This record gives sequence, C-alpha cells and structure tokens, in this order.
Amino acid sequence: MARISPDEAGGKNVCAFLDVLAWSEFTSRIAGSDDGYNVIVGGTLFSDYSDHPREKVWIPKWKVISTAAGRYQLLARYYNAYKRLLRLPDFTPISQDKIAIQMIREQRALQDIKVGRFDDAVAKCRNIWASLPGAGYGQYEHKLDDLREQFVKAGGTLV
Repeated sequence: MARISPDEAGGKNVCAFLDVLAWSEFTSRIAGSDDGYNVIVGGTLFSDYSDHPREKVWIPKWKVISTAAGRYQLLARYYNAYKRLLRLPDFTPISQDKIAIQMIREQRALQDIKVGRFDDAVAKCRNIWASLPGAGYGQYEHKLDDLREQFVKAGGTLV
C-alpha cells in the first residue's frame, strides 16, 4: 500500500491509483521487496533510501541502460529534478509517493483520479508508465480491465 496518507495524497482514490501503478510496474509483486519501494529495474533490491540508487542496469531486450528504481520505477535524472521541485530530503517511500503524485498532476490526471474517472487517468499517464495500456514502449502492457479491477481492490471508487 502507498505510504502517504489519503489526506496528504488527496484522497483514497489517489492512494489506490498509486497501488495500481506499483502492481502494473510489477514492483509491489517482487518477492522480498518493501512493497516495491526498494526495487531496481530488473528486480534486484536496494536498502538505502537516502538517495536514488542510481544503478545503471543493461536491459538486453530493449538494448538500453536504465536507472529506473523504486515503487514507480523513476529514472535517476527525474529524481534529481523532483527532489529539488518538491524539496525532498531522500528517496524514502513517502518521497516516492509524492513524486508519483506530482507526475500524475503534471499529466492533468489527478482530478480524474480523485473523482473516479480511472480510464481517463490511465490514458493521461500512459506516456510515463510503460506498463499502462497504450504506452507503446514495447513492454508488457496490462489490460485496462485488469487495472480497473486492481483499483477497486485497492479501495478506489469508479464513476
């Protein structure tokens, strides 16, 4: 579950959407992980939340090096910018939640999530999270029905 409180996040739907992202990105399903908050792309774990792990991982399938880490698979270069913007002290679970919410806000999807327009929010955020349907990055994309089911399971309400 998201570590940020529903009050601080903007409601229970926002927390449920964060849980959907972690499920979709598979981080919350990695055995032994801290609900995905300590996952490096490829499935290895890190233990120090003082900073983004900044580990460069070769992804042979896509022939790229990635620094994606954390529950929402944030790249190191974006962490630097969000750390400054949000005045975050570290890469702890709460900081990761705040970054994901800011990214959602920047996609103009936060209000959709709050009121339960789940499908609209997913469509607006798919360019950030490659596992969302229609992302087009070549990664596995989940079906919208499966994501919607996870949203409701996580306590989200649809309109």
